[in-house]
Formats: sequence, C-alpha cells, structure tokens
Amino acid sequence: MGDSLRILVVNAGSSSFKLSVLDDADQVVASEALAAPGGRVDEAALGVLIGRNRPIDAVGHRIVHGGSFFTEPVLVGPDVVKRLEALTDLAPLHQPKSLRALDLVSRFLPGVPAVACFDTAFHATIPPAAATYALPPEWRRRWDLRRYGFHGLSHSYVSRRAAELAGLPAGSLRVVTAHLGAGASLAAVQGGRSVDTTMGFTPLEGLVMATRSGSVDPGLVLWLEEHVGMPPTELASTLEHRSGLLGLTGTADMRDVLRAEQAGDGAALLAVGVYLHRLRAAIAGMAAAMGGLDVLAFTGGVGEHSPAIRWRAADGLGFLGIKLDGQANEAGAPADREIGVKAPAVVPETGVRAGRGEPGAAVPAGSTGRGPFVRTFVIEAREDIEIARGVRQVLGDAG
Repeated sequence: MGDSLRILVVNAGSSSFKLSVLDDADQVVASEALAAPGGRVDEAALGVLIGRNRPIDAVGHRIVHGGSFFTEPVLVGPDVVKRLEALTDLAPLHQPKSLRALDLVSRFLPGVPAVACFDTAFHATIPPAAATYALPPEWRRRWDLRRYGFHGLSHSYVSRRAAELAGLPAGSLRVVTAHLGAGASLAAVQGGRSVDTTMGFTPLEGLVMATRSGSVDPGLVLWLEEHVGMPPTELASTLEHRSGLLGLTGTADMRDVLRAEQAGDGAALLAVGVYLHRLRAAIAGMAAAMGGLDVLAFTGGVGEHSPAIRWRAADGLGFLGIKLDGQANEAGAPADREIGVKAPAVVPETGVRAGRGEPGAAVPAGSTGRGPFVRTFVIEAREDIEIARGVRQVLGDAG
C-alpha cells in the first residue's frame, strides 16, 4: 500500500448515510449524504455516488461498538464481521446499520481494503475504577458488563486538536472534551488517553440529551416494570426516543428550547436547568478524575453552535478556573477558536505569574502556561479525520 491514499469515510446513522472522501492532507474533496430511513438506503443511488467519487484506495467505517475485543482500528475480514455481528445486542440501534453499510460499500468496492474504526476504542484506556460497575463478578464476567463509553472518535480528535490550538503537547495536558449534540457525552483525557467518560454500558448513561434521558435511578426503571407493568420494550423506547429535552419540553432541538425559555415557558426553563445542572456536575467530575483541568473543549451541534449553553455552563464552573470571554464566545467563526479568558503571562526572568492575584505566587521556569484560567475552545467535530487517521494507521502497519 503506497503512501498516497484517497479514503472514503462512511458514517451510517439512523436516518442518513453520510460519505466523504479525504485526501492525504485530510481535505474533504467530496461529501454527500443519502437519506436512510430506518437505516435503509437506496442501493442504486449509493452505487452512483461511489462511482462518481473514484478512485477510492481505502474505506473507513465508523462502528459504534467494538466491545472489549476491538480497542483500535482493524482491517475488516470475515472473522471481524462475525465478531461485530456478535456485538449487536450491545448496540441494537446502531450496530446493524453499520454492518449493513459495511456490506453494501464492500460490494461496490470489491478488493478495496475496509477498516473499522470504533467509537468505544478510545475509552479502552479507562482504568478499572472508572470502568467497573459494582455488580457481582459472575455477572461482569459472563456478560462483559462494564462502562465502554462512546463518541470516542470525536473525543480523540477534539482532545488532540485542542492541544494543537493551545500550542502545548497533548501528553502534558488534562482535557475535558464536551461532545454536545443530539447525543452528548464528556471525556476526561489525560496525557492523550481517556481516563473517564460519562456514557457507560450503553449510550443512555450520563448527560441529558435530545431524546435520551441520560442517567436515571435503575430502581426507578425497576419500579415502572414491577408496579406499572411497563414492558421492557416500552421502557427502552421511552428512555431512548421520548425522553431528554423532548420529554421535558416536547421538542428535541436546543434552539427551540432556548427560544421557549426566553419567552418564559416553564417547561423550557426547567429543561435548561436540568440540562445545565447535569452538564456542570459532569464537567467537574471529569476534572476530578484527572486531579485538575487545563483545557475544556466544546464540540458537537450544541457545543459548537450554542453560545448560551457554553456561557451558562462555564458560569457555574468558575471554581475550576473556567472563565469565558464573552465576545469570543459569541463569535460565529472560525470553527476552531479559543473562547476562554487567557491565562496571564509568565514573567520569564522570575517565573512569577503576572496578574495572578496571589502576591508572590510563582510557577516553574518554562511553565506550560497553565492556570489560573482553563484554556477553553470551540472545535468542529471531525470524526472523518479521526477515521482517516485510523485507516492510515492500519494500512501503514499492514504495508
């Protein structure tokens, strides 16, 4: 396999089939989406789309769940497909769509290497204390019950990009990445490795999302099943599709919720309060997992496009050193930008941090510039770049 690769990135969602072609410089040379209601796509249209974007040297597929076995990108073959099929029960909403996309694209591109890149893989480094549920060992062993975490492709890219924007080595930083979109999760990334995250065994755990509840007391779910007679299928459907912002307000769109809140709507006021309460607490929890915080990065639809949510989340986290610059936070471009109040400069001769507000406070010579304010960024979500990186990693190793 040569050094020059033109990579097709495939992201099969619940209602769309997104494809983009990246060149060696990670520039998107083509990007298109096909409607895929219920995960079904027009195969003829897909064939036309792939045909007009040739040549394609390799394909990278976003796969939501890799279980405990797949902890890094992998070249797809029959054995890999069998293992992925066996994981369907862990991600019944996502895995079948990803596997169908893998099969369809491979049929149109026979002989072109396909690489599976996993949303769970980045979180394989989470230590046992953060990954383990307090359940009987026979349960955990038999069914591989643990916290897997998701959105790993996004968290991996954003944490690395945040270090680039800060001009600091990723290995020296404690970063909280906030992927806030229809699905939402945080990750604590220390030295470039995930050490904690808010999603768990499934993508339901953690933050309030567009239609997902986030964490609820398991006793509440058991009570509904036992005392109300609610069947598991209805419970699952409600927690996944009719909860979150939608359940609290009747709309899953944060923009609509914020407009209703401004108009004084009581349900919207409550929803934003619940959303921010959970978000602030989780950011603080991620910082605690690393013993502090150097960088906070917002990404995803809400994270990138809602200055109000960013501002109000940060407003309750001043004790961590998070303070936003109002003008920078409101600015709409560029996509990757710093929105936090920058730390005062270090006086090189003495190592004393100017303007810290602590007379005589000093930092080591050659300080990385940490504190007293956390570096805060808005970063465009680019899972496609992370997937392309995984493809090059695998094919480079195979070459």
